Amino acid sequence: MTEPDNTYVIDTEHAAELARLMQQDRLLTEAMGGLLPEEGISLHEMGRVLDLACGPGGWLLELTFCFPRATLLGVDLSPAVVEYATAQARSRGLQNVHFQVMDVMEPLAFEDGSFDLINGRLLLGFMRPAAWPRLLAECRRLLTPGGIIRLTEMELPLTTSPAYERFGGYLTAALQRARQSFSMDGRHFSITPVLPRLVRQAGFTDVHLRATAIEWSTGTKARYPVFKDHFIAMALLQPFIAKMQVATKEELEQLYQQAVAEMQREDFCAVWTLLTVWGRQPG
Repeated sequence: MTEPDNTYVIDTEHAAELARLMQQDRLLTEAMGGLLPEEGISLHEMGRVLDLACGPGGWLLELTFCFPRATLLGVDLSPAVVEYATAQARSRGLQNVHFQVMDVMEPLAFEDGSFDLINGRLLLGFMRPAAWPRLLAECRRLLTPGGIIRLTEMELPLTTSPAYERFGGYLTAALQRARQSFSMDGRHFSITPVLPRLVRQAGFTDVHLRATAIEWSTGTKARYPVFKDHFIAMALLQPFIAKMQVATKEELEQLYQQAVAEMQREDFCAVWTLLTVWGRQPG
C-alpha cells in the first residue's frame, strides 16, 4: 500500500477539530497537574521555549502568564491553526509568544542552541516511527546545554463499552496499516513503551517518566470533557479508518452511534492513560 502524503489522521483544518483541540488543551493541562508539574523541570524567568505541533496554542498561551519575561514560540503545520493561535495572543496583549507555520518532521528554521525547553504533546497523530529519531536529533541541535526535552504521549482509553473498544481496535489497526504505529500486532498505539528508549537513544540524559491516569467514568469530574473530546474525535477519525480499508463507512458510523450510547450509560467506566517523558541535553 502506498503511504499517504498527509500523515495527519484527522483533518487539522476542520472547524470541529480546532474546537476539540482547544478544549483538549485545557483538559490535559488540568489532568496532568499543571503546565510543568514534573519535579526536575524548571524554566528560567527569561527562558526560551519551543512547543512542537502546538495546535491552537493553549499550553503555550497559559505558560506566558507564568513566565511573562520568557520567549515562547509555537510551531504547527496548519496555517489556520497558527493564525488562530496568533489572534489569541494578540487579543490578550501577549508580546512574548509567537506562532509560526513549520513541519516538525522537517528540519526547523532555528539556530543551534536556541531553546531551553522543547515541549511536545500527542504527536502520535501524525508521526511515523522513522520520524521520531530525526525529530529528537533536531531537538538535540536546538536545545542549549542542560536544556530539557519534554514529550507526552497516550494510549487508547480502557472502557467498558464494547463498541468503543471495537472502534479503537479499528483505529490501531488502521495506524499500523498506514505504518504510523510502533505496534507489532495492531492492537495498541505502542508509543508509550518505546518513547523513553527513543529519548535515551537520541542522547538525552537523566531521563524520567511520569504517568497520568484520567478517570472519565460516569459521575466523575472528567467524564463530560473527555467524553466530548472522544465523541468529536471518533467522528473525525472515520475517514482515515475507512481510507485504510479496515472497516466500511457504514460499519464505522453504526459502531460510532452504538459507542456514544454505551458511553452514556450509568455504569460506564473508563480510564485514559498518558505518559510524560523528559530528558536533559548533555553539557
